[in-house]
Amino acid sequence: MIETKSPRRRGLLKGAAVAAGAMSAPMIATAQTTSLRFQSTWPAKDIFHEYANDFAKKVNDMAGGKLKIEVLPAGAVVPAFQLLEAVNKGTLDGGHGVVAYHYGKNSALALWGSGPGYGMDANMVLSWHNYGGGKVLLEEIYKSINMDVVSYLYGPMTTQPLGWFKKPVSKVEDMKGLKFRTVGLAVDMFTLMGTAVNPLPGGEIVPALDRGLIDAAEFNNASSDRVLGFPDVVKNCMLQSFHQSGEQFEILFNKAKLSALAPELRSIIDYAVQAASADMSWKAIDRNSKDYEEMKKQGVKFYKTPDAVLRAQLAAWDATIAKKAGENPLFKKVLDSQRAFAQRTGQWHNDYTVDFKMAYNHYFNRKKA
Repeated sequence: MIETKSPRRRGLLKGAAVAAGAMSAPMIATAQTTSLRFQSTWPAKDIFHEYANDFAKKVNDMAGGKLKIEVLPAGAVVPAFQLLEAVNKGTLDGGHGVVAYHYGKNSALALWGSGPGYGMDANMVLSWHNYGGGKVLLEEIYKSINMDVVSYLYGPMTTQPLGWFKKPVSKVEDMKGLKFRTVGLAVDMFTLMGTAVNPLPGGEIVPALDRGLIDAAEFNNASSDRVLGFPDVVKNCMLQSFHQSGEQFEILFNKAKLSALAPELRSIIDYAVQAASADMSWKAIDRNSKDYEEMKKQGVKFYKTPDAVLRAQLAAWDATIAKKAGENPLFKKVLDSQRAFAQRTGQWHNDYTVDFKMAYNHYFNRKKA
């Protein structure tokens, strides 16, 4: 049976369709994209700036056009070390850097990365931050210095080298008198070891080395060091150090701008941070190892930092934190929290973790009879 529509019914259906179209059109017209302008503290060519863009892409992809984060390189709006103030004031909606860059605001901020972390690696420091009380402490510190920001920590970094030297370091005395670049609380530690420290931003280090303004410097990792040009001006790199063995990245938001976002967009940001943290750590293993091999081909000589220098770092660190804890109650509060977490988790980690170097040597460095 074929149904036929009367003229009256056809008119009603047409009217309903027109009304439906009238209702849907404004919904499409009012769909808007919230754009946030970020700046990183890294040069555009550095892998760290790439990590910042990786995070932004995850947010943008998941937000489905409702939110877009644009990331500018260091210096595009403000100098690298002025990021926190710019985000607080709303000059920038957010940024990407490290907590240690705000060390001048409160010395306790350097403890998110500087020093041996009571034997914790970067991933364990992140665990302390998220589950051991560090996040609440960081919020307390920012509030104490009137910074109206929201901080997300992510991206555990690999252990940083002692740095790049014109001559290899063979003993503690070789560190004395050197004009050396580092940042954060490592400034105090290396100063106690006799170096003359200059806390230059990342993009200024290699030019300063090339012009002889500094004698040695550390930055972070094989990929960053290579692209910044360290192998072009210095051929000796000392591996392993306690000065920044547990550092991670920070994603900052202006608190008012973040609070104004819809709840589902704030949830997307939360999960994008976690996804970017995992992705960053996997990418770092791949890229850092490749760049390590490439720098060897460029004639760079890598040396393990002598144990005597590492022990001198620990001794200088002990003296540094004793002084700072006496001056700053928040510094002591962070230290006490880290120590309690590290004592429990470090015991578990050390007891459970097998010697992977043994397995590596078994397959790749076995001595032939």
